[in-house]
Amino acid sequence: QVQLVESGGGLVQAGDSLRLSCATSGRTFGSYSMGWFRQAPGKEREFVGVISRIGGNTYYEASVKGRFTISRDNAKNTVTLQMNSLKPGDTAVYYCAASPYCAGIGCYSAGQYDYWGQGTQVTVSS
Repeated sequence: QVQLVESGGGLVQAGDSLRLSCATSGRTFGSYSMGWFRQAPGKEREFVGVISRIGGNTYYEASVKGRFTISRDNAKNTVTLQMNSLKPGDTAVYYCAASPYCAGIGCYSAGQYDYWGQGTQVTVSS
């Protein structure tokens, strides 16, 4: 069992940066690839990015590539999402999730993730 807790959300202006953190419990953090998803009001949850178990590889959804960066610290059981050049379209609840199925970065679907945090709200004003 893995418990995930996100933090760092808030209200920012377009062009600002925000850093989300996801703290996890358990001794097997390194066994999971970690993903970030987001869900805007009235929309389905969408994939943002993923980082491999060891952290050497990342993959991002096209609209955030070059603006968002995922990193992880397996010694501290944390994963972060650095978001730069934020746009109003980035407004959503952001979730971190853990997948035991993909060693690398091949998990893009929410169904491939077994554990989820409660989410943190990010609001970007224009």
